[in-house]
Amino acid sequence: MTTVHDNKAQGRYELTAGDALAVAYYHEQGGCLVFTHTEVPRALRGQGIASRLIEGALDDARAQGCCVVPACSFVADFIDRHPQYRDLLR
Repeated sequence: MTTVHDNKAQGRYELTAGDALAVAYYHEQGGCLVFTHTEVPRALRGQGIASRLIEGALDDARAQGCCVVPACSFVADFIDRHPQYRDLLR
């Protein structure tokens, strides 16, 4: 498994697992990253891939000094379950 990569050109964070790609789409708005959708290929679901992807994306947002708007339900649920990321919320 590779590390989480910010593909700014396509507005998404990516995590490669084997030949498959998990993505978390976002756009920038007012200094925040607005996460709109998370996709994990069906074959990879249930393996914690989405959680690793969002953890990496949130860590990167923190490193950039960005706040986060979780418009995606998975991202919102992840932050609810991991209070160490609540400081990123607008």
